[in-house]
Amino acid sequence: MARKKSAGGAKNGRDSQSKRLGVKCYDGEIVSAGSIIIRQRGTKIHPGLNVKRGKDDTLFALKDGTVKFEKIGRRVMVEELALDS
Repeated sequence: MARKKSAGGAKNGRDSQSKRLGVKCYDGEIVSAGSIIIRQRGTKIHPGLNVKRGKDDTLFALKDGTVKFEKIGRRVMVEELALDS
């Protein structure tokens, strides 16, 4: 066994915090207005009906309703079907 620690070992051991990206509400789930549906980087999934995009590309619900994912061509969209009051 070595008596001395090898050079450069103290320069490692750092990492950034995870950003907890991904789908937060799945297809068919009932959400309230303002609920975050997806946290993402870039527009991997595009906003559809009753869904808006935040400045960090987060998709959130505008009204109370049910989440629906839809593929239109190459583009995946998430929309929200409003609940009838």
